[in-house]
Amino acid sequence: MQLAYTGTGRFGAHDKLRAMRILLATTNRGKVAELRQIMSGKGVELIGLSDSETTEPIETGETFSENALLKANHYYRKSGLPTIADDSGLEVEALKGAPGVHSSRYAGVGADDGARVSKLLEALRDLPNHRRRARFVCAAAIVWGGGQKVVLDEAQGVILQKPRGHNGFGYDPVFLYEPLNKSFAELTASEKAEVSHRGRAFRRLAAWMGQPGVLDTPSSTDRIVTTAD
Repeated sequence: MQLAYTGTGRFGAHDKLRAMRILLATTNRGKVAELRQIMSGKGVELIGLSDSETTEPIETGETFSENALLKANHYYRKSGLPTIADDSGLEVEALKGAPGVHSSRYAGVGADDGARVSKLLEALRDLPNHRRRARFVCAAAIVWGGGQKVVLDEAQGVILQKPRGHNGFGYDPVFLYEPLNKSFAELTASEKAEVSHRGRAFRRLAAWMGQPGVLDTPSSTDRIVTTAD
């Protein structure tokens, strides 16, 4: 069973109707590619923002969930399409949860991934492994004509002493996923989709979206529903 967009701002469950077209509120090409991998086979046509757009001025929330909903609501109003957005980041125990919601701006506005990673490694310089515990957190949200929904998930790991691997983006080269003994940047796309914070959060969101009728009827109970394991 696949969900199909009816053109009315709601969705219905149908076997043969066209895939629903959903806007992904990001300009990050790596993130779009990751989420297309995660959502493949779900009856979804996922499109990203143009490179001229930016989500940074919208990210004024104090939590990942707030930022995800701010972005999804903004681009739903702007496009009229059902809109998915996520906000994700790295929380390091030794840094009291930093960089957190400021992960993309950790080394300043306009800094690239290399600069952010370098600043993080400098902040943790000489700390032993047991003090380098960290987690990636992702809030995944969808806003449509009938309401909004956000889910949370995470991936636990350790910050490496130096980068490893050439895949992924952001802090992936220094985030060690211990069960596989690989950094996120050493994982294949399918491996990362299976174990990452983003993969977990969006699989949960996709599973919720796939329930028959769940997006059909506006309800006061589905205006903001935040769930986490």
